[in-house]
Amino acid sequence: MNQAVPFITLQPSRGQSAAEAMETYLEVFADGRVILDHRYGSEGPGAEGTVIMSEIEVAGQRLRFSDSFVAHEWDITPGVSLMVDCESTGELERLFAALSEQGTVYMPLDDYGFGPFGWVGDRFGLTWQLGLASA
Repeated sequence: MNQAVPFITLQPSRGQSAAEAMETYLEVFADGRVILDHRYGSEGPGAEGTVIMSEIEVAGQRLRFSDSFVAHEWDITPGVSLMVDCESTGELERLFAALSEQGTVYMPLDDYGFGPFGWVGDRFGLTWQLGLASA
C-alpha cells in the first residue's frame, strides 16, 4: 500500500538541525520511536554527522527528515502544519508548552468554538495544530 510520509528538509546553513528536531520530538511525544537514521560520514557531501535521511514516528505519524547540504532560498512555511489530536487537556497543554518553547504562537490555547485548540511554530520551523480528539 502507498503511504504519504511528510518529508521535512532542514537547512544547517540557517542554523537548523534535523538531528536536534528529531531528538526534541522523541522527547516531547512519549510514544515516539526511531525507524531509520542515516548520517553523512567524513566523505560528505554533507557535514559529517548531519542527516542524509532519517525517519521517526511520533503521535502515530511517520516523519522523514534530511539536512540539506545546499543552501536554498525557501524555508518551511506555516501554511502546512501537523495536526495532533490530544487525548486530554493536560496533554494538549503540555505539548503546546513544549512545542512553542523558543518558537512562535500563531493561535494561543483557547476555545475557538470547536473545542480547545492552539497553533504553534516550533524552534525548527515546523508548525503544529493541537486540539482535543474528543472535541
